Amino acid sequence: DFISVMPTNLYGPNDNYHPENSQVLPALIRRFHEAQVAGLKSVTCWGDGRPLREFLYVDDLANLCVFLMNNYSGQSNDGGEQDYMATVNAGTGKELTIKALTELVAKVIGYEGQIEWDTTRPNGTPRKLLDVSKAAALGWTYTTELEDGIKLAYEDFLNNPRMRLS
Repeated sequence: DFISVMPTNLYGPNDNYHPENSQVLPALIRRFHEAQVAGLKSVTCWGDGRPLREFLYVDDLANLCVFLMNNYSGQSNDGGEQDYMATVNAGTGKELTIKALTELVAKVIGYEGQIEWDTTRPNGTPRKLLDVSKAAALGWTYTTELEDGIKLAYEDFLNNPRMRLS
């Protein structure tokens, strides 16, 4: 048996905070941290903030993988034949706009300046949300709420200077 786990956008310790080639959440952590330290009055973000995204803390993904190894062997949810090429989506089933994410990251970091939007830059895919009903039907759910996970990721960012040097 094998199980394929398909995660949504992940974040957490040892993330890539590179200013040009990181994912949205670690990029925002770095951008707002640097703005806070420099005392900048505004931060500019790409697009218009309307795209929707889902985020999962990495420890929740690890927890799901262990849960699946112990509790799932490719069974069909409808009691039918085993699905040996079973894919289980890993996510929270919750989405928020990039604008709301940006405001949450700014709040966690303590940045109180303006957030501006550069609509000449791309928004990206309008929506990315996984159907997590298979994991839920098996009895698994994530435990790290987004704000708590951002706090943990920011703490890791602050405590690992090598993360900021990339």
